[in-house]
Amino acid sequence: MLLTRAVLCATMLLSTDLAVAQSPFDGVWHVTVVTKAGSCEPKLSYPVVVTDGRVTGSPDITGSIGREGNVRVSIRGAYANGQLNGSAGSGKWNSAAAGMPCSGRWEASRG
Repeated sequence: MLLTRAVLCATMLLSTDLAVAQSPFDGVWHVTVVTKAGSCEPKLSYPVVVTDGRVTGSPDITGSIGREGNVRVSIRGAYANGQLNGSAGSGKWNSAAAGMPCSGRWEASRG
């Protein structure tokens, strides 16, 4: 009986730790980036993956999503920030890569 309780408690603790490690925003997101100022590509779309709050994808996308959905991402010398809520999000980005200053907005949806 005591062994059963110990195993049950250990299982509950491990389950809690695993749940904390995951981000509520984990999954595949479809991102559209729109240039509002500058001569960068006018519009780009691509998928990104969020795993444990870390953002990865192509082309050279890295960053993080906070537990409240705060976004901080780097994409080929451009920097983006914004907010995710549930299955959607948006924000701003800017870049001065290769001497071409550009800026704009981005939108994302899960799935």
